Amino acid sequence: MPAWDIDPINVQTTLKSTGEAAGGLEKAANSLVTNMASAAESAGTAVPGGQFNGPMIGPVVAGTPRVPVGPVAAALSQYLQERQQKLSYMAQRTIDSVQGAADATNAYVTGDLDMAATHQANALKATVVPPPPGVDGNGGQGPK
Repeated sequence: MPAWDIDPINVQTTLKSTGEAAGGLEKAANSLVTNMASAAESAGTAVPGGQFNGPMIGPVVAGTPRVPVGPVAAALSQYLQERQQKLSYMAQRTIDSVQGAADATNAYVTGDLDMAATHQANALKATVVPPPPGVDGNGGQGPK
């Protein structure tokens, strides 16, 4: 059976830096959506604005009015919709991985403490102290 060699302090440091990196990924994903929305808005439409009467689609930056969009905006919107599930999966997988590593390390530490307590208790149980010499009528010879 392989030996375990886990340093909880180093695990905590690694998980903290992983969490910070995940925060950077979140910022990058938000920036991606904002930049694609801006690109969609800047791409324009395929028809003059006054002649458009269809539904307005595509990503829109929060706080901006929805304006008719063209094929580029529609393609960007479709791209983001298709990637949304993968991006969500990546985020959840990161969260689950960090939490799993933290839980495993805590279980390791708890297990070490439990094993130490068990060994300590067993060591006390297994200790047999012989009676002092002269007790039990053995004439000072100790246990027989």
